[in-house]
Amino acid sequence: MPNYRRTWVPGGVYFFTVRVCRSSGVDLVEHVASLRAAFASTRTLRPFEVQAIVVLPDHLHCIWQLPHSDGDNAIRWRQIKSGFSRAIAPREERNMSRWRRGERGIWQRRYWERLLLDERDWQAHVDYIHYNPVKHGHAQQVRDWPHSSFHRYVRQGMLPGDWGRVEGACSSVAGGV
Repeated sequence: MPNYRRTWVPGGVYFFTVRVCRSSGVDLVEHVASLRAAFASTRTLRPFEVQAIVVLPDHLHCIWQLPHSDGDNAIRWRQIKSGFSRAIAPREERNMSRWRRGERGIWQRRYWERLLLDERDWQAHVDYIHYNPVKHGHAQQVRDWPHSSFHRYVRQGMLPGDWGRVEGACSSVAGGV
């Protein structure tokens, strides 16, 4: 079995991609309230700040900042995934390995993380997150996708409501991440 190494930086700012298993048949958007609840209960037990997020049917992207005294993002993801899994009715198929471990078959076991290095890196990943629903064909414009921190950024005056919109062409606002 591979030895996965995670970056443990107390107070670090991380970009994550977390996916559901294709065979699970679970649509995160259909269960977004359960996902929000799993995030909230985890943040109560193990605080972290969600700086940007987008939830799509089969995956989510987000940026977190961990507390200055804590660099453990793995336990937070474990709690979010298990809290979400307990909240929805079992209907997914499980392979023998997951069955033996008592795991649901909803989430891919691993997730992708990247420690963000500076403000430019952070901004590129925020843009990527907000533009992702358009990139995947779920929305015509960034503002059309409801499951995104983009709307919070607009309310707070950090982005204009038409951000990411390019007349007559596909935007390349966030294509580089």
